[in-house]
Amino acid sequence: MRQSQLFTKIRKEAPKDEVSHNAQLLIRAGFIHKEMAGVYSFLPLGLRVFNKVADVIRHEMNEMGMNEMFMSSLQEKEKWEKSGRFDDAVVDNWFKSTLKNGAEVGLAFTHEEPLTTIMRDHISSYRDLPRYAYHIQNKFRNEERAKSGILRGREFFMKDGYSFSRTQEEHEEFYEKMKDAYMRIFSACGIGEQTYVTVSNGGSFSKYSYEFQTICSAGEDTIYIDEVKGIAINKDDFNEETLKDFDFESDTSKLREETSIEVGDIYSLGTRFSESLGLTYKDEDGKAKPVVMGSYGIGVNRLMGTIAEVFADDKGLVWPEAVAPFKVHLVSLAGDNETVRGKADMLYAALQVAGVEVLYDDRDVRAGEKFAESDILGIPYRIVVSEKTDGRYEVVERKSGEVRELPEQEVLSL
Repeated sequence: MRQSQLFTKIRKEAPKDEVSHNAQLLIRAGFIHKEMAGVYSFLPLGLRVFNKVADVIRHEMNEMGMNEMFMSSLQEKEKWEKSGRFDDAVVDNWFKSTLKNGAEVGLAFTHEEPLTTIMRDHISSYRDLPRYAYHIQNKFRNEERAKSGILRGREFFMKDGYSFSRTQEEHEEFYEKMKDAYMRIFSACGIGEQTYVTVSNGGSFSKYSYEFQTICSAGEDTIYIDEVKGIAINKDDFNEETLKDFDFESDTSKLREETSIEVGDIYSLGTRFSESLGLTYKDEDGKAKPVVMGSYGIGVNRLMGTIAEVFADDKGLVWPEAVAPFKVHLVSLAGDNETVRGKADMLYAALQVAGVEVLYDDRDVRAGEKFAESDILGIPYRIVVSEKTDGRYEVVERKSGEVRELPEQEVLSL
C-alpha cells in the first residue's frame, strides 16, 4: 500500500479526553477512531492488525476441531429468562431495547444461551457428541465507566467458543487441551513470555476457572506468580482453600506480585445451560442426559490493546511480526530526485512480488518527519531509500533499533 493513498493521518497529540495509553497510541498513529467513551472504529491500519490477531486465534481454534460460525447480536429475552440472565439484578450491563411490536430484546454480551438453543436442533444422540463451535463477533456491555481504551469497551469483539460433551471426563480432556491452545495463541501474538495461566474463581459456573493474565502496568488485576509451578493466582482468589487445591506457595513474600491484564478465560459450565434450555442427548441405553458444556473467551480488541501496551516505547507502537499491519515500512527520501524515486518504486514492486507486506511512504515529506512517523506506526522493519543508496539499503529493526546495510536480495527475504 502506498502511504499517499492512506486516508488516515498521524496526529501530534491524542484526544485530551483519552486517558488510556493504548488508545492514545492507537489514535495518534491512525489505527483507531474514538466514537465515544468505550466505542472505537477500526481504521485501515487498525483493521489490518485486528484481522491478524483474529486469524491467529482462528488458526488455533480450527486446529482444535472447532467449527466457526456467526451468531446474531440481537437477542429475544425468552431464552435468557430460562437461564435467569435477562434480569438486571443478575446481569447489570445489558443493552436492552423494545421493538415496535412491544417485544423486549437485548444486545448479546455473550452467547451461551443462543448457541445452546441452536444445538438442540443438531444434538440428540451420543453419536452427535462431542461438538465444538466458536465465532468472532461484536458484543455489547453497558459498562458504567469505560476508560481503558480498547481493553474494556461498551462495544467490542470477542472470540467466544463453546464445547458440548457427553461426560465431565470428556469435557475436562478438551478443557485441558484448550488451555494449551490459548497459550499458543498468546505466544504467536508475541506475549507468551509475559502471560500466565491464572487460577480464578469460576463464578456461578464452577468452583474454579482459568484466566490468562499478561503482565502489564495498565492492567486492572493483581496476580501472584508461583515461579516454581510457572502459574499464577488472582489476588481476589488468594485464600487457604485455593492454595490447598492448587499447592501454591502460601507465603506471599515468596510469590512475585504483578499488575496484569486478563487476555482470555476458560470456564467449565457443567450442565447449567443445557438443563435450563433443554439440550439433552440419548446415551447408549436410550436414557436422556444433559450435555456438559464449556466456554472459552478471548477479547480480540483487548488482546490487540494489550500488545500495544506491552511493547510500546517512548517513540510509539512496536508490533510483533505476526500481528503487525505490514512487515516492512519502505521510506523514500527522494524529494525531487527522480533517480531515487525510481529506485524506491522498483524496490516496492519487488517486495510485493516477493510476497512481503509493505507500506510504501512515497509522500513528499521531510525525512525527520517520515522517520518519527515510522517509529509511531511500529512496523517491524524500516527500509530507507535515499541518495546514499547504492546497491545496499539501510534496514532498521523497530524493536531493537539495530541498523544494517543489506543488499536487495536479503531485503526481499526479510
